Amino acid sequence: MNNFFTLLNILIEIIIVILPLFLIVAYTTYSERKIIGFMQSRLGPTRVGPFGFLQPIADVIKLLTKEIIIPSNANKGLFITAPIIMLVPSLLVWSVIPLSEYFVIANINAGLLFILALTSLSVYGVILAGWASNSKYAFLGSMRSAAQIIAYEIAMGFALVGVLMAAGSLNLQEIIVSQKGGLFHWYWLPLFPLFIIYLIAGIAETNRAPFDVSEGESEIVAGFHVEYSGVAFAMFFLAEYMNLILISILVSIMFFGGWLSPFEGIFINNYLEWIPGFAWLAMKTLFFIFLFLWLRATLPRYRYDQIMRLGWKVFLPITIIWIFLEGIMIYYKIEPWFIA
Repeated sequence: MNNFFTLLNILIEIIIVILPLFLIVAYTTYSERKIIGFMQSRLGPTRVGPFGFLQPIADVIKLLTKEIIIPSNANKGLFITAPIIMLVPSLLVWSVIPLSEYFVIANINAGLLFILALTSLSVYGVILAGWASNSKYAFLGSMRSAAQIIAYEIAMGFALVGVLMAAGSLNLQEIIVSQKGGLFHWYWLPLFPLFIIYLIAGIAETNRAPFDVSEGESEIVAGFHVEYSGVAFAMFFLAEYMNLILISILVSIMFFGGWLSPFEGIFINNYLEWIPGFAWLAMKTLFFIFLFLWLRATLPRYRYDQIMRLGWKVFLPITIIWIFLEGIMIYYKIEPWFIA
């Protein structure tokens, strides 16, 4: 009987996380179109509902009712499996994300490792989608994307090693707690180069502009999902935006104290104690989501060779050097971050 209630409890927690997440993804697309529209002196969606507010709902209905067309020479099994391989890891990762001091589905000690392992699985979905489509454009897009993801995965991994060294733990709750003390106790300050690298590598990992060469419309139509339609395309779309939100929330957790208040230790905090930890985390995450959208509206697409050079020749050496310097800071117990 106890097992039944435990399972029921886990199921309820999963629903509490996943359903709002789908809604957030839908309205992230709406926000993106509105914000970029404003930045380019356009209106964005205006037709469906007041101020186009119901546009994401219309998009979802359209995608769900469209037929999944499988190309005649495609590998049918892999063609259908690829979007599932993309989506499932994007959902599973959320099981270890601490949304507040008291709420996390699975508070495991190897949370950071779990995230690294699952986020690197998406590359298989990309390669399978490109190969199974039996299209030159899709295959070219998937090869670009796979090379890009592998190049930036290493830099991201090293950036997280820096956080692991500073916190002395792979548990995400403990990483947040180790940053207690206010804005200048958070890891963005001693690990500033790693924070910048993690942020930029996160944009590259999610194939977002200006690193969206895998789906460069001007060159290769739409990249690895050029042959997809209906629900299968919606799954790729969902995975991309979930990863965008995931990177934003991970930056907030690793470098900006997660659900901690930035005013800890200052008298202002006495008046802000009523704000729940979840609200602080949400505000930080929304800021980074906005930053991603801002970059898309502002920067032109990088050339493929520039992206590869940045990943291998710039980010990788900087992360290795900074990890070495961090080791020195930890050895000399530089306050207030490396006291223990």
